[in-house]
Amino acid sequence: MKKLALTLMTLALALSAFAQSPEEIVSKMDERMSSFDPEKDGFGMVMEMKMPILGSFAAQVLSRGDKTRMEMHKGDNHNISWSDEVTEWDYDVTKNEIEIKNVDKKKDEDKKKEGDVEMFKGITEGYKVSLVKETEKYWYLKCKKSKSNTDKDDPKTMNLVVEKGTFNPKSLSTKMRGVTVTMRDLIYGVSEEQVTFNPAKYPGAKIIDKR
Repeated sequence: MKKLALTLMTLALALSAFAQSPEEIVSKMDERMSSFDPEKDGFGMVMEMKMPILGSFAAQVLSRGDKTRMEMHKGDNHNISWSDEVTEWDYDVTKNEIEIKNVDKKKDEDKKKEGDVEMFKGITEGYKVSLVKETEKYWYLKCKKSKSNTDKDDPKTMNLVVEKGTFNPKSLSTKMRGVTVTMRDLIYGVSEEQVTFNPAKYPGAKIIDKR
């Protein structure tokens, strides 16, 4: 019995050596994000918003270089848009119509920011991070705003999920002014084809050219 107890104690000590503190998890996540080049390799994520009156909607944003693709669902509405430096294609799946127009520079910049990997870099600065729970695959972290953080735009709390092994962020969610925002299912590596509009894929769609 003593030998068994000693073996279990030794195993527990060995396992504890592999334990990660919240600070170590976040630090390694930041290293992972810094080693990735979204401009060269492409990047994507799903963004969800839940609002008290308007309800909820989800959008997948993919970007590579100067090209962006966004697919959004809101109730019965389903839209897909593509853009490069010059042109934007907006496909209303419900109506089967494609509207082509010149890029609105301000709108295009905002869209790219929504799917930007930079959003996850240094995300916990100004926050005290604690480990809420962990499973076989993920760490679940709670980020509480520090008293020294005087930025009014920063939310009071954020929930961060990090994948074990890769240290990739799985999701980040927060609530501000009654609106819940979640960024999840990050994609590392997006092809040129995924972000390029191809009219051959929509042969029966009505084209409305507003350029």
